[in-house]
Amino acid sequence: MNRNDIKKREISNRIQIDRDKCISCLGCMSACIVAHEGHSPRNRVVISTNKKSSPIFCRHCDLPECTYTCMSGALSIDKETGFVLYNCEQCGSCFMCVMACPYGVLRPDRLDEKVSKCDMCIETKEKTPQCVARCPMGAITLEKETVL
Repeated sequence: MNRNDIKKREISNRIQIDRDKCISCLGCMSACIVAHEGHSPRNRVVISTNKKSSPIFCRHCDLPECTYTCMSGALSIDKETGFVLYNCEQCGSCFMCVMACPYGVLRPDRLDEKVSKCDMCIETKEKTPQCVARCPMGAITLEKETVL
């Protein structure tokens, strides 16, 4: 897929962060690890320069650089949801997507040497991001958004 193929679409839900509510409990990371059976968390929490907690998640970008650099086609945009999906079976483990992500979200998974990328927990029983469901402070929410 190239940039010219992308048309206006509604992303059914995007993860939003209220940094004022985050207390760096790492519950979102723990929930992600549990939801993905011990694999690397697809998110992380960092402390910003002004000492604020900053959870970092895949943004399922409007124009996702990861999909443009993926030589194997393992990363694609779901036309229905707008999510950037990852097919680990198709992945060649070149990690070009990791290098291309402007937010530093994509990383190698420590268990299977593939890419660790947010899948919005669509494969879990609850079918909702577990980081959102398990955040005790309500700092992580889902919001509808239209892009492009």
